[in-house]
This record gives sequence, C-alpha cells and structure tokens, in this order.
Amino acid sequence: MSIIKILLKEIEQEAQTTRKMLSIVPNDKYDWKPHPKSMSIKQLATHIAELPSWVSMAITTDGLDFAANPYKPEDINNTTDLLTFFEKNYAEGRAQLQATTEEVLQQPWVLSNGDQVLLNQNKYETVRVAISQTIHHRAQLGVFLRLLNIPIPGSYGPSADEMGK
Repeated sequence: MSIIKILLKEIEQEAQTTRKMLSIVPNDKYDWKPHPKSMSIKQLATHIAELPSWVSMAITTDGLDFAANPYKPEDINNTTDLLTFFEKNYAEGRAQLQATTEEVLQQPWVLSNGDQVLLNQNKYETVRVAISQTIHHRAQLGVFLRLLNIPIPGSYGPSADEMGK
C-alpha cells in the first residue's frame, strides 16, 4: 500500500472520531476554560477543526512563517458552524492528499517565526504532525468536556460513558 493510501485511511479514521467529538461541544460552553492558562473550548475546538487544512498547506506550500502570516483563527460560536468548518477543511485536505505524489511528500517544509525555525522537515512529516496535533488536541477537548460532565464518545473503542460506567 502506498504512503498516500495509508495517510488517506488514517485521516479518514481520525476524521470520524474528530467529527463525533466536535459534534458534542455545547453552544453555551464556547467561552469556558478549565484553567486561566488553557484555551477556551472555542479556541480549542476551532483549532481542531482547522487542523485538516494543514494537510493542504503542507502539500501546496514550502512552509509557514508566523511572523509574515500572523495567526487569525476563524470566529466560530456554535457547533453547526464548527462542523461545517471542519468538513470544509477535511475535504480540502483529503483532496490535496489524493492528488499529490510521494515525490511531493519528500520535499522540504519549514515552520518558522521570523528567523526562528520551529520545524524543518518534509511534507510527509508535516502531514503526520497535523494528524498528531488533531489527536492531541481532541484528547484535550475530551478532558474539557469530561470536566463539564458531558458524556464522551469513544475514540479507539467504547468510552466509559458508552460502557455505562
């Protein structure tokens, strides 16, 4: 199986789990955060929903410089819009991945903030970072929702809520 087919299968599986988690974010909790240093649910869920766009960015660019392109998150305030944003980014990322080649995935990609290099890797590794970041932040969201006593869907099998514990 080609690396592109493997990545497509992985992002599809992770999208199913991400979709379930994003769909349970309550509209009245978007400003909630568990700690002053934490992101709000709005910030965290929006970031999760935008991460599939990093697949497109990895394939179609040679990098991202935060100094030249300051981060401007999407202003999302409800779960319907959150899911729409996620689906748009997922569809675009998936389409870019389907259309690329393994040769393109071997090309360099650099994440920087001005002269400070944050990541210097190839495009394949950048796609993997996007997948890993999705999983990482989705787990954070699960903790946030658990603290609000919201039943959590399973990720890689049933959750304690689904098991009736």
